[in-house]
Amino acid sequence: MASFDDALEKAENGAAAESGLTLDDNRTASLVFGQYDQNIARIERRLNVSLNANGNHLVIKGEPDAVGHARRVLQILWARARSGHAATMGDVDGAIQECALQGNLFPSESRGPRSTFEQISTRKKGPVRARTPAQDLYMRELKRHELVFAAGPAGTGKTWLAVGHAVSLLEQGVVERLILSRPAVEAGERLGFLPGDMREKVDPYLRPIYDALQDFMDPRTVERGMQTGMIEVAPLAFMRGRTLSNSCILLDEAQNATAMQMKMFLTRLGEGSRMVVTGDPTQTDLPPGQKSGLSEAIALLKNLEGVGLVTLTEADVVRHDLVRRIVGAYEAAARNEREKPPPRSNSDKDWSP
Repeated sequence: MASFDDALEKAENGAAAESGLTLDDNRTASLVFGQYDQNIARIERRLNVSLNANGNHLVIKGEPDAVGHARRVLQILWARARSGHAATMGDVDGAIQECALQGNLFPSESRGPRSTFEQISTRKKGPVRARTPAQDLYMRELKRHELVFAAGPAGTGKTWLAVGHAVSLLEQGVVERLILSRPAVEAGERLGFLPGDMREKVDPYLRPIYDALQDFMDPRTVERGMQTGMIEVAPLAFMRGRTLSNSCILLDEAQNATAMQMKMFLTRLGEGSRMVVTGDPTQTDLPPGQKSGLSEAIALLKNLEGVGLVTLTEADVVRHDLVRRIVGAYEAAARNEREKPPPRSNSDKDWSP
């Protein structure tokens, strides 16, 4: 059990507060605090509080609102650690975002953590919870709609969460097959330069999907599923002429699909199926002047009944904190380029002496 002090000790000027937390289980406390107390340090930096750990006792100091926020974050991490899962720094960021969304949903007398973020659960991975409000919306849309578009930069969990959702649907018996696809579009290379037959040529483009699958399923189950046809991983070109029923179909890197390919793919949807389309419209590898099918499809279909749309941003990057900053730097540069005034032509110059 974890016991939180009933009251915050506030300074007379109301500018500071202090709260104590005792974790009775030292092993679980170590899962919450992280290796070398790295989770504690992250909470300190993100919430601008001071956390002093002495064994399994923790004292939180700072602004009253920040102290309350830190307490709720630690409650969430403690609840997850009790199930035996060590809290990562990504889990810390997710708990901070979750508590920010909840606001003051925790009354002072509350003893247990409450959660609002959606989660998916698979046999291998167990429960996986959204880490940001946009990811939470994404997971809600996946459960609500038959067709969902997810657009956003790298590292926001678009593909990973979609694969996890697909695996959970398969394990629950909602669908009978998983069909996972990507356009085989090269960034600077040609398929013909790669050795092997067609499958060996396209495997590098589908590797991220294989990796996500094996995060949520035992590798032997994945291999057996691919042999029996329960799981199919194929390039987009192989989808033509098919009707995909009772399946969960994922198109990843959809910004590299042409408008014609996107229309072909979307019209494969059959009875009892779900479809997820993910991509980053800012990173297309299509030839110059060719319109991305993802951008066109979002513009045309976003208001249709049964279609969900989620846009993720740099704030939703969950890979590594440096990736978040890298994405932010590129997006800031793109904004500056768009806002830059166009160069003056010769006709605009003032030729007066």
